[in-house]
Amino acid sequence: MHNARLDQLTDYPFQRLSELIAGIAPGAAEPIVMSIGEPQHKPPAFVAEILAKESAGWGKYPPIAGTPDFRAAAGAWAAKRFGASWLEPEKHLLPLSGTREGLFQLGLLTLGAEGRAHKNLVLLPNPFYQAYAAAAVMGGGEPVFVPATAESGFLPDFAGLGPDVLSRAALAFICSPANPQGSVAGADYLDRLVGLAREHDFVLAADECYSEIYNDTPPPGVLETCTRLGGGLRNVAVFHSLSKRSSSPGLRSGIVIADEALIKPFLRLRSYSCASMPMPILAASAALWRDEAHVVENRELYRAKFALADRILGGVPGYRRPAAGFFLWLDVGHGEAFTRELWRRAGVKLLPGGYLSRTGSDGINPGERYVRVAMVQDLATTERALTAIRDLMLANRSEAAAQ
Repeated sequence: MHNARLDQLTDYPFQRLSELIAGIAPGAAEPIVMSIGEPQHKPPAFVAEILAKESAGWGKYPPIAGTPDFRAAAGAWAAKRFGASWLEPEKHLLPLSGTREGLFQLGLLTLGAEGRAHKNLVLLPNPFYQAYAAAAVMGGGEPVFVPATAESGFLPDFAGLGPDVLSRAALAFICSPANPQGSVAGADYLDRLVGLAREHDFVLAADECYSEIYNDTPPPGVLETCTRLGGGLRNVAVFHSLSKRSSSPGLRSGIVIADEALIKPFLRLRSYSCASMPMPILAASAALWRDEAHVVENRELYRAKFALADRILGGVPGYRRPAAGFFLWLDVGHGEAFTRELWRRAGVKLLPGGYLSRTGSDGINPGERYVRVAMVQDLATTERALTAIRDLMLANRSEAAAQ
């Protein structure tokens, strides 16, 4: 009695992880969870203050389109951050109850358009954020998994698919900085990708939720590309979130920026699903978009942890420091085996990379060799976890060499 399309989706990665380590006692009195990308840094104190001050808003139905203040604050941030002074928040921006729901609903919105029955493909990187595949499948489309491996700089080569595939694409997802690899799409790459979307008339969904966590240089974004190329927001939808930028995942607060021709039907669709943001959260979110001081502090905390990773894991085969985001993507030979053994030995919980990817037509799962490490814990906890990871990586290498 359920939609048969659900059967095309694998169990969610964290459910698979629970099954993988079920029955294995953790090798530490206090296990460390680094499997889920849930920021643990404290959000600014003013968030709680605003939620309390605006508490009367809990008694009101929130507007699906958000408030003018929210749209103005988020739009001003995006325009300044990406040099898009032409952006019009009232026309181009909607609030999202977390970007995941927006990314998912984009599949329902773009697939099945009148006169475009032949455009039923959804292009996505492999590995990928699971909402992308769900958007494709539940929208009635066919996902096309494009490898994003070390050989391609951990970015998908959509252009290499050829015109036969690209002409059938309705939607393509790109994540930069990438989850899980931490790779960053450069300006030239983004220019080519937006050009490809416009040439073949598909929507490019740019998931840029990790854009404010980086080493030295702010990652470029698709809004900058739109400024360079002209044409406004034609064929693109850009997603940003306060979960990572502001360490506020519990707010479930994000935005989508797109052309008015896409925003209007998006608003209509969301009016039926009623995925609206409560008034107190809209007020707190607006304040977060207007404040950069806490973002700078947040970024410095992550930089300190990646400096720690360089010290502990530097020189260990399989380690590389990502350009941005807060994940390590470690080549450990076999992600599932490593995850089970690390949990048994040290009580550190990671996510096998194969749970974030699909096996291709060549029989290879591009994530199978890897584990994803979410660098979200405090510095002392991170040091204990990284030390345990290093010890197991080196022990596995010694064992392999002995054989």
